[in-house]
Amino acid sequence: MHDACNAVRMNLNHLSLPVRDIDEASAFFVEHLGLVETDRKADAIAILEDAGGFTLVLSRPKPVEDRVDYPATFHVGFFVDDVAAVDAAHGRLQHVVEAQAPRHMRGRYGFYFHALGELLFEVSAPADVDTIR
Repeated sequence: MHDACNAVRMNLNHLSLPVRDIDEASAFFVEHLGLVETDRKADAIAILEDAGGFTLVLSRPKPVEDRVDYPATFHVGFFVDDVAAVDAAHGRLQHVVEAQAPRHMRGRYGFYFHALGELLFEVSAPADVDTIR
């Protein structure tokens, strides 16, 4: 096992996420999850960034694949500041997707939903047990 004390600290810089429809996916991330599209390479790649500087690269599957199959537990997680922000995100999203009700889970408060086909999303925040309904 690698000694964590000697490990070089790294920050995740970007993720390339294959999607069936780049226009639909980019619009969803921009309109509902607050990312900003910063570049576009025709209909092959869209580059989006969040407020923290993380880059999400949306790409089309290769023609021979022609589809995207995500593993059952694969999901895209968004972390927000507090319980109120989770509730606000749920309020915005429940009109465009079928989202679970926010709940306390693993020391966080949040919810899951599917969008863009079968892609699973999570929105969560630190949970203050006293404020959870």
